[in-house]
Amino acid sequence: MRTRVQKWGNSLALRIPKSFAIEVGLCENLAVDLSVTEGRLVVQPHSEEPLSLADLLRAVTDENLHHEWDTGPAVGKEIW
Repeated sequence: MRTRVQKWGNSLALRIPKSFAIEVGLCENLAVDLSVTEGRLVVQPHSEEPLSLADLLRAVTDENLHHEWDTGPAVGKEIW
């Protein structure tokens, strides 16, 4: 299939036909990775390994650590 690259703001856009999107599992707002391999533009769904709790805690610093938050007294059957 032949299509055209078109201007979209200060960028270029390429429309992906619905049948192609379905075939490769693309949908609206899906994060994708773009790369160039042997002179070809490659678009593939972004896959990120889930972070462990240890990974997340390693990212906590004094600069991004928030203070305790008081939500007030219990108003139902909460157990604190």
